[in-house]
Amino acid sequence: MTINFTEVAAGLAFPEGPVMLPDGGLLVVEIPKGCITRVAPDGRKTVVATPGGGPNGAAFGPDGKLYVCNNGGFSWRIEDGKYFPAGQPDDYSGGRIERIDIDTGKVEVLYTECDGHGLRGPNDIVFDKHGGFYFTDHGKRRARDVDFGALYYAKTDGSLIRELVQPMIMPNGVGLSPDDRTVYVAETRTGHLWGFDIVEPGVIRA
Repeated sequence: MTINFTEVAAGLAFPEGPVMLPDGGLLVVEIPKGCITRVAPDGRKTVVATPGGGPNGAAFGPDGKLYVCNNGGFSWRIEDGKYFPAGQPDDYSGGRIERIDIDTGKVEVLYTECDGHGLRGPNDIVFDKHGGFYFTDHGKRRARDVDFGALYYAKTDGSLIRELVQPMIMPNGVGLSPDDRTVYVAETRTGHLWGFDIVEPGVIRA
């Protein structure tokens, strides 16, 4: 089978978290640059917001704002013009969940901790049909130790953040089944895909 690829845009710095736009363009994060970039259908690139740190997974919420998992930044190793994450940087700014108005570039910080425990490296995000969202925290890696990660649930108004599963080993992608009854988490380091039954929004079966 032959698969054909079309290059839409080049020169992006470790793009992640693609989100489609109504005009056929898309938004991507550029983690090393700490920015959100709009890529037009013809490949033109425009920076729409610069939250700093390490913007990672992104998704539009029910209010039309962009919700971003910010991992606080990485140290980077660059080889042949390509970026490779190399652990927690000296200027690590802390993990957080941000809400961004892509029309104005305004960035609001919604969450930086849960039950007194700081978010370390929020990674990926998915909204449910009720307007809340699940997100993973990948943790951070340093020279001699590594954080355990977790799965969380939160509301967009800043009123609720709940830890659902902890510890996890470098949880990465997160997704929901079409009926919103299962949340799936990809655990990078172990190569596992976990599925958790959802009892009600933000509550999983123990």
